[in-house]
Amino acid sequence: MQKSGLDKYLTARLSVEEIGIYKPHSHVYRWAVGGMGQGVGDCKLVAAYGRDIAGAIWAGMRGAFIDRPGAQLYPTGPKPEISEPTFEALAQKLIAPSD
Repeated sequence: MQKSGLDKYLTARLSVEEIGIYKPHSHVYRWAVGGMGQGVGDCKLVAAYGRDIAGAIWAGMRGAFIDRPGAQLYPTGPKPEISEPTFEALAQKLIAPSD
């Protein structure tokens, strides 16, 4: 995160190595959300990996998928509420006022 310059935008970093359970197990997402002091229904996971989106939705979160070339949703998993080909397009949908 430091090399990318993204660390200045983060208040915390979490690692599944702390709990020894791996994605897409629902407990991982609930643990991460709890560590931020939020409820799962109040959070949306943004990812380019179908298993991450599926795991988050199964845990009770909402999902937004970055549909990059070669990326795919989990074939039998739940569908995210937003799916866009680029982070920029997805960000526009996230900040757009709702009707």
